[in-house]
Amino acid sequence: MHNTVSNLEDRRIASGFSFLQREAGFEIGESAFLRYSASDSYLRALAVGLTNTLAVSLVGILLATVLGTAVGLFRLSKNFLLRTLAAGYVELVRNTPVLVQLFFWYALITEVLPHPRSALEPLPGVFLTNRGIFYPSFESAPVLQGFNFTGGMVLTPEYATLLLGLSIYTASFIAEIVRAGVLAIGRGQWDAAHAVGLQRGQALRHVVLPQAVRVIVPPLASQYLNLTKNSSLAVAIGYPDLVSIANTTMNQTGQAIEGVAIIMAVYLTISLSISAFMNWYNARVTRR
Repeated sequence: MHNTVSNLEDRRIASGFSFLQREAGFEIGESAFLRYSASDSYLRALAVGLTNTLAVSLVGILLATVLGTAVGLFRLSKNFLLRTLAAGYVELVRNTPVLVQLFFWYALITEVLPHPRSALEPLPGVFLTNRGIFYPSFESAPVLQGFNFTGGMVLTPEYATLLLGLSIYTASFIAEIVRAGVLAIGRGQWDAAHAVGLQRGQALRHVVLPQAVRVIVPPLASQYLNLTKNSSLAVAIGYPDLVSIANTTMNQTGQAIEGVAIIMAVYLTISLSISAFMNWYNARVTRR
C-alpha cells in the first residue's frame, strides 16, 4: 500500500472513484438496455458494459443448458449415428481453446455470410448477413433500405459471436455432466419404470432425470460461473462488455487500480449471486 501510494503521488495520479462522475467522451458501439452517449459519465459507461455482459451471460447460460442437456442425452442414445455425432461434438469443442472458437465464429459470420443485399433468409423475416442477424420485433420487421436493413431487431456480429461461441463451448461440458448424472442412477430405476409400462423416453423424463438432477446441479453451477467469466474474452472480438469499457476508461483516466478493482468486484458479485442461487436450488432439489 505504501509503495502504491508513493508511486501514485510521484506520477501525480489522483486516487479514488471521483472520476466516475466525469464525462466519458467516447462512444459505445452497442448497448443492450441502457441509452448512452459520449457526453454521459464513466459510471454510466461501465453500467452499459455490465448490462452487455449480463445480456451475453444470462442468455448464454440458457442456451448452453438446453444444448448441453440435449447433447448429453444424445450420447446415451441407442442410435449409433446420433451417439457418435454427439461424442464427436463434445471431444472437438472441449479440446479446442475457447478463444480460438470465438475467432472461428467471428470469421464465419463476418467473412462467410453474405452482405445485406444477398442476405440468407432461413425463416420468414429472419435475415443472416455479415452485418448481423436481423429478425422482426413486436413493433416492426426488418426491411432492406440501401445497403442495410432497418427496423426490427438485430444481433450484431460481435454479440452473436460471443453468445454462440460461449454457449457451444460450455454446452460441451454440460453434456458430460448430464451424461454422468444419468449414468449415476442405478439400473434398477430403469427396470422399475419399464415394469410399470413406461417407455424409455417416459422413464427418462419421469423417473431417471428427476433423480439425476441432484447429481447434475452442483457441477452445473461451476459451468455457469465459467461461462460468465469467459464473457470477458469479448474484448478480443470488439464486443463492448464490462472489461472492454473498463480498459478504455483506465486508458483515458489512468485509474488502473480503481478500474481493476471495479472489474473484480463486479465479477465477484455476479459469481457469488449465481453460486447462491444454484446452492438454493440444489438444496430445494435435494429436499424433494
